[in-house]
Amino acid sequence: MNATQSDNQTSGLEIISFFLGEQVFSVNIMSVREIRGWAPATPLAHAPRHVMGVINLRGTVIPVIDMALRLGLEAIEPTERSAIIVASVRGQLVGLLVENVSDMVTVAESEIQNVPEVGATEVQRMTTAIIAKDKQMISHLDLESLLDEEGELAA
Repeated sequence: MNATQSDNQTSGLEIISFFLGEQVFSVNIMSVREIRGWAPATPLAHAPRHVMGVINLRGTVIPVIDMALRLGLEAIEPTERSAIIVASVRGQLVGLLVENVSDMVTVAESEIQNVPEVGATEVQRMTTAIIAKDKQMISHLDLESLLDEEGELAA
């Protein structure tokens, strides 16, 4: 095997997948700074419903978003398996509450499909691709759509 063949086998999209209800979602691993266990957030007055509040991350206050609510699903009831994925979105750290983190994998180009046009739900607006991997259909999310044009948490 030559160097080009080796590079082709290792190239692809690196993702972190997670569960929200019975559905599997993913984000690009390059956006993720760390994965933390669940910790209660301090609520913020007048925040959008999906913003649970803020947490202190080593001296930096970051918002925590209930990803299920953000995607129009039922709110997450945090458990010991719940996780907060700390991601950088447009230079801002944001915590993403998920039911549990599933896997960190590299996805081949052949496993990435376009999102079918079936409506304008929040999930579809935020989904950039569908990944067919190991008999699962994973909705790959665009974290940029969490924020509006001004860099504020989208309502």
